[in-house]
Amino acid sequence: MGYAGAYFMMQSTYAAPGLHLAIIPDGNGRWATARGKPRSHGHRAGADAVRRIARAAPELGVSTLTFFLFSADNWRRPKREVDGIFALLQSYFQTESFCWVRGGVRVEVIGRRDRLPPGLQTAIREAELRTAAGRKLLLRFAVDYSGREALLRAACRFYTALEISDEEFARTLAKVNHCSEAPDVDLLIRTGGEQRLSDFLLWELARAELYFSPKWWPDFSAEDLAGALQEYCARARTFGGVAEVAAS
Repeated sequence: MGYAGAYFMMQSTYAAPGLHLAIIPDGNGRWATARGKPRSHGHRAGADAVRRIARAAPELGVSTLTFFLFSADNWRRPKREVDGIFALLQSYFQTESFCWVRGGVRVEVIGRRDRLPPGLQTAIREAELRTAAGRKLLLRFAVDYSGREALLRAACRFYTALEISDEEFARTLAKVNHCSEAPDVDLLIRTGGEQRLSDFLLWELARAELYFSPKWWPDFSAEDLAGALQEYCARARTFGGVAEVAAS
């Protein structure tokens, strides 16, 4: 089924927009190695995949899209690769921000910023300011991010809260992550064949559906996205209750 066919099927199965989709775009390096290319070639191809999925997502009912671009654990990679990723991200934020403005996209970056190169920090701030009026899609990028660290830092601040509730803690967590509040994740997609969370959005993923694709991220298409969302729509989500048929 092509993207257009999957899109129209999605319109009948997922009527209400507002889905929060999170993606771990895994497999860039392996994709490049399998082609005899350096890992940097895979990261560039991965950036192209981010671009096409971000463009397709709003048409499929996604209102919030969060990508895991650089984990706090990724500092363990060779310095040359890390520097290359940061240079790619800086260029990406600088060049894409104008397209985001035209497309009604609001961009936010979650995670630590104090360890990022100054040029990347500036590119992030400018992209966030430039796209602040976007309402079609909230596009979030996790950079130098650790779910455990975010929870720990939020817990350390939470003692000053005026109320004890999930909602108040979520607000504290958003402040720690330098972002606005976003709804809990509805669906997590991870590519590359791995089946783990890797310290990503641990609070926000509490009730999310999980979808694992064997495809390496640079090969993940808009049709693949539509297929994942179609499967999500077919799942029964009871949130600890029972399905209506079983309860009757």
